[in-house]
Amino acid sequence: RVRGAQRTTTGDGITHDSKTEADRWEELKLLQRAGEICGLRRQVDIVLLGRDGPIMTDSGKQERVYKADFVYVDNALGITVVEDRKGHETEVFKLKKAILAAQGQQLLITKAKG
Repeated sequence: RVRGAQRTTTGDGITHDSKTEADRWEELKLLQRAGEICGLRRQVDIVLLGRDGPIMTDSGKQERVYKADFVYVDNALGITVVEDRKGHETEVFKLKKAILAAQGQQLLITKAKG
């Protein structure tokens, strides 16, 4: 959770880490109902990979993951979108974003309007 972010529960009973993330969830649900996107999921784990396989936690017992805020298919483009809703990018996020880029996974980073 980001400092200063206020956990927010949407009408469907899902609690989000921030109001801006909750607002984006509602927008994406509307886009899915309109048929512009499909397969909408939230809080999706993506394993972080290094040259020799998964990057492990310090204990070596668990794979490190990036938790995507949203994953969905853009029907017009025919591609899977991995989206992160950010107020600001932390150093840890920047590192994970770089690892994902090295494994060929691009992120769509959306920011709140305002």
